[in-house]
Amino acid sequence: MRRFPFASALVTGASSGIGAEMAKQLGEAGVPTVLVARRADRLEEIADRFDGFSVIEADLGTGVGVNAVVSAVGSSEHQIDLVVNNAGFGTSGQFADLDPDRLGDEIDLNVTALTKISNAALAAMRERGSGYLLNVSSVASFQPAPGLAVYAATKAYVTSLTEALHEEMRGTGVHVSALCPGLTKTEFQARSNTSEYEATFPDFAWTSVQSVASAGLDGVAKNRAIIVPGALYRGLVATSGVVPRSVTRRLSALASKIRT
Repeated sequence: MRRFPFASALVTGASSGIGAEMAKQLGEAGVPTVLVARRADRLEEIADRFDGFSVIEADLGTGVGVNAVVSAVGSSEHQIDLVVNNAGFGTSGQFADLDPDRLGDEIDLNVTALTKISNAALAAMRERGSGYLLNVSSVASFQPAPGLAVYAATKAYVTSLTEALHEEMRGTGVHVSALCPGLTKTEFQARSNTSEYEATFPDFAWTSVQSVASAGLDGVAKNRAIIVPGALYRGLVATSGVVPRSVTRRLSALASKIRT
């Protein structure tokens, strides 16, 4: 049986994709886990498979939903060792053509909810001198992404915030990591209107949801500030640090035109 250093966990966005796979891997390792998402039926299907699992039905785009998770991660009575901020979505298209209300919802979920949950989790973890926070970001956080402008901007925030928190928690016994996957086949494509990516990008450009979830859990256990699954994407991220931003910006724009 795979072993992790955390005795309990909470995963947001756990009804599908990376979140659901993390829940599965935690369950197979015997880690009691709280599953958070809007779709309670899907959460119950996962929870019924493992001992010690429980469900919080919550829409993290609302204050009520965020407060429910904040209360859970900040509880001293039911300590949660690992908090995974995985909930999020994207919106594809030309920025000027998009629904501003949807963009606001995207920022609320990807940025505001994650920030409040991270704040509550770290306050509790620092007080007891141990804990693990894993924020799911994206390789899109390392460069602008025309056609996914707001998504990439929210993920840039997540990566930057997480790196800062990693340093703030240094020496406290608390681990903070950002998981930055590349293309991964999940329901993200359907919700962000990027389903055409599956036909546009070759098989080698896709990472499996199993490998991404595994890399995230292993990486936060080892206190890696940035976790980028897959050699291809690690190389792209390393390159983005040395190529002038004007070049990466233009390449991203050209890639968006190829996709559409």
